[in-house]
Amino acid sequence: MERLPYIDEHGIRIAASAVDTWKALIETVSRTVTDPPAVAARAFRLDPTRKSGDWATVGLDHAVAGFRVLEEQPGRRLALGGAHRFSRYQLIFEIDETASGTVDVRAQTRADFPGIAGRIYRALVIGTRGHRLVVNRLLGAVKQRAERYSRQVGPT
Repeated sequence: MERLPYIDEHGIRIAASAVDTWKALIETVSRTVTDPPAVAARAFRLDPTRKSGDWATVGLDHAVAGFRVLEEQPGRRLALGGAHRFSRYQLIFEIDETASGTVDVRAQTRADFPGIAGRIYRALVIGTRGHRLVVNRLLGAVKQRAERYSRQVGPT
């Protein structure tokens, strides 16, 4: 997996097992990222353009609009990557178990913004803190879902 320039990292502590958190992460990613209209996907030159694979079990052939699975270690690490006309990017989730029985989830963003259009896009997405809001909202959804799974079936 190519390493793009580091942008930022956000994290959250979740009162659930790594197994429940992994399940919640996969479900949240597959449900949150929806396929854009075809005209928008073409205009942005989005790669990949559509969701693929059965997200009940994630694998390297899986994608959601704008992200494909680059690496997956169930219960530990999910690396997604994609590109569009203004950027190439990666979103890497890591799940670490703690001594207290919770897990820490980190979401690291790496990206390249080539050219003047890329720099403008970076200012609009990263500079306005919009990216931070989206990633933290995604992590919050993973936390809510994982803790709900943990309460329903007990620790796994």
